[in-house]
Amino acid sequence: MGFAALIDVLQVTLDGLVDGGVYALAGLGLSLSFLTLKRLNLAYGATAMLGAYLGAWAFARGIQSPAIIAMLVLLGTLLAAWYVELLCFRGRAQSSLEADRPGSGNALQNHEVVAMAASFAIWMQLEQLAVNLLPAHLNAMPNLGSGQEWQWMAWSVRPDRLGLALLGVALCLITTQWLSRSRAGLAWRATANHGFAAFMIGLPVAAIQRAGFLTAAALSAIAALGLVMLDGQITPMFGMWLLLKGLVVTMLLGTMNISSVLWGGLLLGQVEVHAQWWFGAQAREFSTYALLLAMLIWRSHKPGSGGLA
Repeated sequence: MGFAALIDVLQVTLDGLVDGGVYALAGLGLSLSFLTLKRLNLAYGATAMLGAYLGAWAFARGIQSPAIIAMLVLLGTLLAAWYVELLCFRGRAQSSLEADRPGSGNALQNHEVVAMAASFAIWMQLEQLAVNLLPAHLNAMPNLGSGQEWQWMAWSVRPDRLGLALLGVALCLITTQWLSRSRAGLAWRATANHGFAAFMIGLPVAAIQRAGFLTAAALSAIAALGLVMLDGQITPMFGMWLLLKGLVVTMLLGTMNISSVLWGGLLLGQVEVHAQWWFGAQAREFSTYALLLAMLIWRSHKPGSGGLA
């Protein structure tokens, strides 16, 4: 490999690290949601997309303040998540406790399937609601992206993308430390990993699950805000993109815990940028789907449950 090719590889690797931090931010909320409820929320991306569409709708009607639009995105995402939790997951805390009892067999798996199917139906509903709100394929958002690049020798990086990636890294580390070291985090982990035991010692399992679900939604809103405001636009494909990247990141290392989200994001970023560099732009998205398929096959042959860590 020549010197020029080595420079290119290092630049691509740097780009992958930045993308990986962003992917970790995208997957953090989904991982927290799954590990809190032990159910996959397929409406995860749609709730954040609907919140972002509410912000785009306000921007199209003359509201220029990024702070106000950010609050609308957060509020819209939380309301949509509350709706999903109400229809798909609320009232299932007791069923989770029953399934967590020794000798419960496949009860938990059955409840997971029902909740996942319900969240898929709500995903379609929320996506259609967003499209009805703004029928155009491309909708403007406040553009906070600088478009500038920091140069160092032969390498460059966009400071706005780097800042978003560092935010993802920081939130992953903070969430991991909070879950590991705080009393509230300990209660959260006990509820997620040993729901029946947590219920027996008096923890409010249903309330903790609800708080975890809404916290995950708030994290998805932060990810959505950063992404759409750096690009200055949003399309109906954003919800699917957020869900797909989140799924791959949370499943990539096979452990399904908070501490693996960051490493999964960084790995996904590297795989994508190097696939694009070696094989072209189409290989980037193909590599994402290939990784997801590989992890689904691997987990089907080697089942395991992660924990909040």
